[in-house]
Amino acid sequence: MKFSKRTLFKLKNKNKKLKPNIYKKLRRDGLRGNIKGNFKRPRLSIYRSNNNIYGQIIDDSSSKTLLSCSTLNRSIQLLLSIGRTCYASTITGEKLAELSLKKNIIQIVFDKGPYLYHGRVKALANGARMEGLKF
Repeated sequence: MKFSKRTLFKLKNKNKKLKPNIYKKLRRDGLRGNIKGNFKRPRLSIYRSNNNIYGQIIDDSSSKTLLSCSTLNRSIQLLLSIGRTCYASTITGEKLAELSLKKNIIQIVFDKGPYLYHGRVKALANGARMEGLKF
Protein backbone atom coordinates (compact mmCIF):
# COMPACT_ATOMS: atom_id res chain seq x y z
CA MET A 1 0.00 0.00 0.00
CA LYS A 2 1.30 3.40 -0.97
CA PHE A 3 0.11 6.43 0.96
CA SER A 4 0.94 10.07 0.53
CA LYS A 5 2.59 11.91 3.41
CA ARG A 6 -0.61 13.76 4.16
CA THR A 7 -2.61 10.50 4.37
CA LEU A 8 0.01 8.90 6.60
CA PHE A 9 -0.11 11.79 9.04
CA LYS A 10 -3.89 11.60 9.10
CA LEU A 11 -3.78 7.87 9.79
CA LYS A 12 -1.20 8.35 12.50
CA ASN A 13 -3.36 11.00 14.16
CA LYS A 14 -6.37 8.68 14.06
CA ASN A 15 -4.32 5.98 15.82
CA LYS A 16 -4.55 3.59 12.89
CA LYS A 17 -1.93 0.88 12.98
CA LEU A 18 0.65 0.93 10.22
CA LYS A 19 4.04 -0.69 10.02
CA PRO A 20 6.76 1.15 11.97
CA ASN A 21 9.05 1.13 8.92
CA ILE A 22 6.67 3.50 7.12
CA TYR A 23 6.92 6.02 9.95
CA LYS A 24 10.70 5.62 10.04
CA LYS A 25 10.93 6.37 6.31
CA LEU A 26 8.66 9.40 6.69
CA ARG A 27 10.78 10.79 9.51
CA ARG A 28 14.01 10.19 7.59
CA ASP A 29 12.69 11.90 4.46
CA GLY A 30 11.47 14.86 6.47
CA LEU A 31 14.81 15.32 8.19
CA ARG A 32 16.94 14.89 5.11
CA GLY A 33 14.86 17.19 2.94
CA ASN A 34 16.56 18.21 -0.27
CA ILE A 35 20.09 17.16 0.62
CA LYS A 36 21.40 15.32 -2.42
CA GLY A 37 24.94 14.75 -3.56
CA ASN A 38 26.14 14.71 -7.14
CA PHE A 39 29.41 14.04 -8.93
CA LYS A 40 30.80 17.53 -8.28
CA ARG A 41 29.59 17.77 -4.65
CA PRO A 42 29.04 14.33 -3.09
CA ARG A 43 27.21 13.91 0.21
CA LEU A 44 29.00 13.19 3.50
CA SER A 45 26.59 11.00 5.47
CA ILE A 46 27.09 10.40 9.19
CA TYR A 47 25.96 7.42 11.26
CA ARG A 48 26.56 7.46 14.99
CA SER A 49 26.11 4.41 17.19
CA ASN A 50 26.69 4.23 20.93
CA ASN A 51 30.25 2.98 20.49
CA ASN A 52 31.43 4.17 17.07
CA ILE A 53 30.92 6.81 14.40
CA TYR A 54 30.88 6.22 10.66
CA GLY A 55 31.21 8.60 7.72
CA GLN A 56 30.55 7.87 4.05
CA ILE A 57 30.99 10.04 0.99
CA ILE A 58 28.18 9.16 -1.42
CA ASP A 59 27.40 10.15 -5.01
CA ASP A 60 23.59 10.11 -5.11
CA SER A 61 23.32 10.53 -8.87
CA SER A 62 24.95 7.12 -9.44
CA SER A 63 23.98 5.70 -6.01
CA LYS A 64 27.56 4.72 -5.17
CA THR A 65 29.64 5.07 -2.05
CA LEU A 66 32.90 6.69 -3.06
CA LEU A 67 34.71 6.11 0.23
CA SER A 68 34.05 5.48 3.89
CA CYS A 69 35.80 5.75 7.21
CA SER A 70 34.92 4.86 10.78
CA THR A 71 36.41 4.41 14.22
CA LEU A 72 36.63 0.70 13.41
CA ASN A 73 39.38 1.27 10.82
CA ARG A 74 42.66 -0.31 11.86
CA SER A 75 44.71 2.86 11.39
CA ILE A 76 42.36 4.81 13.66
CA GLN A 77 42.05 2.07 16.28
CA LEU A 78 45.81 2.11 16.80
CA LEU A 79 45.55 5.75 17.94
CA LEU A 80 42.57 5.28 20.26
CA SER A 81 41.58 3.22 23.24
CA ILE A 82 37.81 3.67 22.73
CA GLY A 83 35.84 4.99 19.76
CA ARG A 84 33.07 6.90 21.49
CA THR A 85 34.82 10.18 22.23
CA CYS A 86 34.92 13.51 20.43
CA TYR A 87 38.65 13.02 19.94
CA ALA A 88 37.98 9.77 18.08
CA SER A 89 35.41 11.54 15.90
CA THR A 90 37.86 14.32 15.07
CA ILE A 91 40.49 11.80 13.99
CA THR A 92 37.89 9.97 11.88
CA GLY A 93 36.94 13.25 10.17
CA GLU A 94 40.58 14.05 9.47
CA LYS A 95 41.19 10.60 7.99
CA LEU A 96 38.02 10.87 5.87
CA ALA A 97 39.15 14.24 4.52
CA GLU A 98 42.61 12.88 3.80
CA LEU A 99 41.15 9.98 1.80
CA SER A 100 38.78 12.26 -0.10
CA LEU A 101 41.53 14.71 -1.04
CA LYS A 102 43.45 11.79 -2.55
CA LYS A 103 40.40 11.19 -4.78
CA ASN A 104 40.19 14.92 -5.68
CA ILE A 105 36.99 15.48 -3.69
CA ILE A 106 37.19 18.94 -2.15
CA GLN A 107 33.60 20.18 -1.82
CA ILE A 108 30.88 18.10 -0.19
CA VAL A 109 27.32 18.41 1.10
CA PHE A 110 27.07 17.58 4.82
CA ASP A 111 24.25 15.24 5.86
CA LYS A 112 24.05 14.84 9.62
CA GLY A 113 21.00 12.58 9.38
CA PRO A 114 18.69 12.51 12.40
CA TYR A 115 21.47 13.62 14.77
CA LEU A 116 21.94 17.06 16.29
CA TYR A 117 24.96 19.05 15.14
CA HIS A 118 26.57 18.65 18.53
CA GLY A 119 29.21 16.53 20.21
CA ARG A 120 30.67 13.72 18.13
CA VAL A 121 28.90 14.75 14.90
CA LYS A 122 30.26 18.29 15.21
CA ALA A 123 33.73 16.95 16.04
CA LEU A 124 33.77 14.80 12.89
CA ALA A 125 32.68 17.77 10.76
CA ASN A 126 35.34 20.03 12.30
CA GLY A 127 38.02 17.38 11.77
CA ALA A 128 37.09 17.13 8.10
CA ARG A 129 37.14 20.94 7.77
CA MET A 130 40.58 21.18 9.39
CA GLU A 131 42.04 18.84 6.77
CA GLY A 132 40.66 20.82 3.85
CA LEU A 133 37.12 19.67 2.99
CA LYS A 134 34.70 22.48 2.15
CA PHE A 135 31.06 22.16 3.20
